[in-house]
Amino acid sequence: MSIRSLFLPTAFVLAAGFAFTAPASAFDLLEGDDPIELAQATPPAPPPPGPRGERGRGAERAERSFSPRSMCVDMVARRIGDRAYLKARLELKPEQMTAWTAFEKVADEASAKSMARCQTLPTEMKERPTYLERLTMEEDVMKARIATIEAVKPPLTALVAVLTPEQKAILDRPRMGFGHHAGAAMGRPGPR
Repeated sequence: MSIRSLFLPTAFVLAAGFAFTAPASAFDLLEGDDPIELAQATPPAPPPPGPRGERGRGAERAERSFSPRSMCVDMVARRIGDRAYLKARLELKPEQMTAWTAFEKVADEASAKSMARCQTLPTEMKERPTYLERLTMEEDVMKARIATIEAVKPPLTALVAVLTPEQKAILDRPRMGFGHHAGAAMGRPGPR
């Protein structure tokens, strides 16, 4: 029998012994705390329930309020930011700036109209709107969106006509980021 074959099992036995004695020797460091008292101590109180706590998710939604105005302003601001990002990413040449300026002017006017519409919305809704009220709100949003698309589409079409293939690839790439997850998943291209 070699020393190696004796040493390996012995090392395992020693390691296991240390593993079992370490927790027991930790009680010696407590100085005056009786292990039996520790075992019988009342556990600490659980933390207060978080936003979802023990209530159901639906109950939380029903209790919290939301701001249609704030949501609307966020969407308009995001569109304005998307245009600024797109302008920087396209690295427009001087001969393309005329088409961009025409598009940007119409898009800014549409954003101003959207922002004015946002200001007419309630700042807070504590009660969930009825189905018919939600349907009406959705219809209003869609009508406003269609009006924006109809206003922006002609100058955007003119802009796309003067872009290089590389710039068109940037424009056609799905956007990612906060608030764009659903649109990016559906492959929605271009500025809004």
